[in-house]
Amino acid sequence: MAEIEFYFDFGSPNAYLSYKVLPEILSRTGATLKMKPILLGGIFKATNNQSPFVAMANIKGKFAYEQLEMQRFIEKHQLTSFKMNSHFPVNTLHIMRGAIVAEIEGILDQYIDVVMPAMWENSQKMDDPEVIKTVLDDAGLDSDKIVNRSTEPDVKKQLIEQTDEAVSRGIFGIPTFFVGDEMWFGKDRLYQVEDYLNGR
Repeated sequence: MAEIEFYFDFGSPNAYLSYKVLPEILSRTGATLKMKPILLGGIFKATNNQSPFVAMANIKGKFAYEQLEMQRFIEKHQLTSFKMNSHFPVNTLHIMRGAIVAEIEGILDQYIDVVMPAMWENSQKMDDPEVIKTVLDDAGLDSDKIVNRSTEPDVKKQLIEQTDEAVSRGIFGIPTFFVGDEMWFGKDRLYQVEDYLNGR
């Protein structure tokens, strides 16, 4: 059975939009999904890249067009719960380390299902430790365990290593997907991922 590896950071709205669409693709192709937490800031630093909001700031018309394309994607897939986070950009270091803890503890799927909507539906300030704890507690997750363990050296090391691995595989931004050694970047390439899985 084929597997899609999804390298993500909660700070990317396009990661959220991709995550919401992927179940349809998994259902149609029979593929499985492996979520790979990495730190987008680390990717940008290692590859001399910039966030789209910075890179497009001085290009007339480009940012407005990117917003139009995002809206088209949202409408096509009926992702009506999406809302741009009012605190954007959010420093995701704490919640990405939390994702590593959740990965170690075997609850990454549950953790993602809590943090994604907190970021991109409920506009929570997810770089505030108290907000993070409240969001996790309200969802029935052990916030003390996750938040406290996220400061441990082995957790920090694993996030760095997974980010370095992403760079070594050619990743320069989020969202990025792999099937085997084949790579695709961006939510708009998801149809190409599906075509590849279907042998087209």
